[in-house]
Amino acid sequence: MKVVVIDGQGGSMGKELVKKLLAVVSPEDLYCVGTNTAATQNMHKAGCINCATGDNPVAVACRDADFIIGPIGIVMVDSMLGEITPSIAQSVSNSRAHKILIPVNRCITVAGVENRPLSDYIDLAVENLTKHPAYIK
Repeated sequence: MKVVVIDGQGGSMGKELVKKLLAVVSPEDLYCVGTNTAATQNMHKAGCINCATGDNPVAVACRDADFIIGPIGIVMVDSMLGEITPSIAQSVSNSRAHKILIPVNRCITVAGVENRPLSDYIDLAVENLTKHPAYIK
């Protein structure tokens, strides 16, 4: 099983995701890609051993991923203050992986999604992963 976490900006969401995911995913199965070095470094500090930064690492990681987890903006060009390039959005969108996207109401509002703390959405993302039929521990 290959779980890919993608995050940008400061990587605080990715950092918290990594901490929670390592309780349910083997460190060897977790891959973290930052859109910048700060995001990558924070996910690495949280315990991810397979880390990289940039467009091409996103493309490579998404090719054979089983799950991709990150903020909803990773599928939208120019989101996250412009950090999501067309290449990143296309790599995520075209991947056959099951995507678990976390709503962030900073620039995007998803109708019907409650205004909850980010920590709740991170917990729900991990729960969705573990309940998915393709999840293998």
